[in-house]
Amino acid sequence: MRLLVILCLYVLSISCSNKYKEAVNSDKDYAIIPKPLAMETAKGKFLVDKNTKIYGEASLAKEGQFLAALLEAATGQEILFTEGKKGNIQLKLDSSIDNSEGYHLEVTYNKIIIAGKNAKGVFYGIQTLRQLMPAAIELGNGSLKELTIPAVIVKDAPRYVYRGMHLDVARHYYPVDFIKKFIDLIAMHKMNTFHWHLTEDQGWRIEIKKYPKLTEIGSKRHGTIIGHHPGTGNDETEYGGFYTQEEVKDIVKYASERHVTVIPEIELPGHSSAAIAAYPFLSCFPEEPTKIYGDMGSKKSKQFQANGTPKVVQETWGVMDDVYCAGKDETFEFLQDVLDEVLPLFPSNYIHIGGDECPKKNWERCPNCQKRIKEEGLKDEHELQSYFIQRIEKYLNSKGKKIIGWDEILEGGLAPNATVMSWRGEEGGIEAAKQHHDVIMTPGHSCYFDHYQAEDNENEPLAIGGKTTVADVYAYNPTPKELNQDEQKYILGAQGNVWTEYMKTTDYVEYMILPRMTALSEVVWSDLEVKDWSDFRIRLKVFLNRLDAMGLNYAKHVVEE
Repeated sequence: MRLLVILCLYVLSISCSNKYKEAVNSDKDYAIIPKPLAMETAKGKFLVDKNTKIYGEASLAKEGQFLAALLEAATGQEILFTEGKKGNIQLKLDSSIDNSEGYHLEVTYNKIIIAGKNAKGVFYGIQTLRQLMPAAIELGNGSLKELTIPAVIVKDAPRYVYRGMHLDVARHYYPVDFIKKFIDLIAMHKMNTFHWHLTEDQGWRIEIKKYPKLTEIGSKRHGTIIGHHPGTGNDETEYGGFYTQEEVKDIVKYASERHVTVIPEIELPGHSSAAIAAYPFLSCFPEEPTKIYGDMGSKKSKQFQANGTPKVVQETWGVMDDVYCAGKDETFEFLQDVLDEVLPLFPSNYIHIGGDECPKKNWERCPNCQKRIKEEGLKDEHELQSYFIQRIEKYLNSKGKKIIGWDEILEGGLAPNATVMSWRGEEGGIEAAKQHHDVIMTPGHSCYFDHYQAEDNENEPLAIGGKTTVADVYAYNPTPKELNQDEQKYILGAQGNVWTEYMKTTDYVEYMILPRMTALSEVVWSDLEVKDWSDFRIRLKVFLNRLDAMGLNYAKHVVEE
């Protein structure tokens, strides 16, 4: 009798083994975004169960633990990563892989191997493995009693080294948990950079201990315009928020564990009204009241100004004339002090210094600025802006950092080691690349996710204007045809920009970025040869099931266009 039971169990195990070994998979099982460089599908499925063990070398422990947590949350089974050579999911380093972010993934019915040039490549292999699993894994409620992964061989690597998403937290502040969710989305899409826009006319969002008024005063505005710029009124409600340095450290660590680099933006010399409200000496004219554009300022701001406090944080959107004074050494001392506190928080090689939309009206009538122009032998205020940017760049270079600036930093002469972020079309990027400067493409027609998403926008939430559809994003090629082969190598990649004047809530942000971010992820990862709009739409519909499971608020209607 005992022998018969053993024999029955043996036959059952063989039958189960054959079931997974011979299982047939469908095209929907391989709907991976961004599309891999090379993929070979096969029969068979790998079963994740109580016998699943992840193993690899110690340097891949974080990646192993990330995968283990994903599988454990989906199945309810205890799944661990262990150092060593025993298990059926192996994570390993492979020096023969050419691209530093490349990976190889092999899934058969009885084993999975994920290899990368380094830990980042292994992490991206895990992200592909994640998309080979059903969308229900994202629920993380232990409900998947049978979790299988289709057999496949993938060899993959990104097209561009810079694959980024930007988020403006100055117009509207978002809590730490959402910033982490935003980073999770970046990582899931195999993007590698989070450009964090921390300072603006409407709010200063990072703690600087030497200058406490930046957050005591500069992080709060007394009201915000109602409706589209210039507004139909003011909501008369104080709005504010900022990130402590400890919170910043936590976010940067969280991003690092997901192989996302955080680049902070400290805007200068324009878009600086919030800092000036906190420290009026930074203005060319400290005693002049902040101009409240369109007379849409709050009653409280007007009362402050009437009572002798001329500078207030801006409550409307647009470009403001009150900018950092370029003629005072105190301005540069302030900015250097700020940067001295910012730099230790961010291990990134880059610091973004803005440089865009800097009106010159105050500089034209400022005695200190005119004196600076004369003493430095500058031709005009455009060259004064270049002087400003180059002076900051020299300081940052001395600290081992490089600068990125919006394409206006080309005006008056480009700083020697600067990287240009081209937003006013591609012209600035083309010019910078021809000058052999690194370039990140972010043109509005393809990369601005604050635009409307459809031709008919009557039923859309309020946006700044323009139209950028998922198809517009997907059709974009960040490498302009105007560049020769040598110049093309200066195009580092592209980035989606999320300006938040009208995005008051986190679900609003989700709606505006998804699924446009998904389209951009394929633009910056996949080779042109494997890109296909019709094929992408099919895969996108499968991918959206994952966003549903994650509880994300994406624009559903745009997929049907």
